[in-house]
Amino acid sequence: MSWLRLTKEGLTEWLRKFEKTYRLYGPVWTGSYHEFKLLQDPEEIDWDYRNTRLSPKSLFLPPAEKMFIYSLDPNDPERAILKEASKDFDPRIIVGIRPCDAYALKLVDKNFITPQYQDPWWLNRRENTIFVGYGCTEPCSTCFCSSVGSGPFDTKGLDVLVVNVDGGFAISFVSERGKELLRKEPLGARALSESEERSLQDKMAEARAAMPKLWDEKAVANRPLLDIFNAPFWEEVQFSCINCGTCTFLCPTCWCFDIQDEVWKERGCRVRLWDSCMFPLFTLHASGHNPRSQKLQRVRQRFMHKLKYYVDKYGDGVACVGCGRCVQFCPVNIDIREVMRLMVSHCQCAL
Repeated sequence: MSWLRLTKEGLTEWLRKFEKTYRLYGPVWTGSYHEFKLLQDPEEIDWDYRNTRLSPKSLFLPPAEKMFIYSLDPNDPERAILKEASKDFDPRIIVGIRPCDAYALKLVDKNFITPQYQDPWWLNRRENTIFVGYGCTEPCSTCFCSSVGSGPFDTKGLDVLVVNVDGGFAISFVSERGKELLRKEPLGARALSESEERSLQDKMAEARAAMPKLWDEKAVANRPLLDIFNAPFWEEVQFSCINCGTCTFLCPTCWCFDIQDEVWKERGCRVRLWDSCMFPLFTLHASGHNPRSQKLQRVRQRFMHKLKYYVDKYGDGVACVGCGRCVQFCPVNIDIREVMRLMVSHCQCAL
């Protein structure tokens, strides 16, 4: 990777060059937490942020989204005909996205973009978005991306990578779309000197060392599914869970949704809403039967999907990117890292 050096002012001015062509999104402090928001000016970006509470997945799969609208007016000749609700697919640049969150979108692609079917709204937003990533030089204590196939400077899913360095930023253009942005040459950009390059590599190595690989997930991948499904440790894992759904709503790789119709007088709309496998009603059948009526079943489902079902189906690692949001915000301190350790330990003892 080749690097350019920019001051903060130079990076801000460079981003301003794209305001007429793209909508710019970036991490902004809301007063309580950081959130990816539409920027009125790149100056709003808080480059000192660690991570947002909600992942930028919400920019591609909104928590609530109108899918279709329709009329119930008996005098309307188009009564009960579904019409697609208007959507925003304008080109945009997401600035400051962490590598784990960019990688998460590639995992979710497996659900919304498949050989059999494609979600056109997810696909259009993905195709019309450029990602300017922000490397993690100071990972949180809850981060573990290096253990799940990613890393603090991972470029999978990124077009540009920015890393904070003393007195400014180092920036690398890692995809063809990223290199297109370089045509609007950043003001004051210059190549890193040899000493600056060494300093950058040392800083990146220090950040990587702060997150050593915690386990070998191959032990889980190689065990029969039912052996882990019926393991006794699930009783311990589920004990404190209150089924609040915080972990799933904050997770950048959860993709479950519900579809509901909302009607007001003679107008209606069909809405897609985030849902959670942790909720008791998630699997409730119309007959009244619920195959996961017990808390243990729901907790096991969440972790088995992330750490076993996905692995067995796709064969490319777990459905977790190590962002640590579920660890950081779980009100009863359930830690997915400890669950993975229990799974690995059980599989190793069973050999």
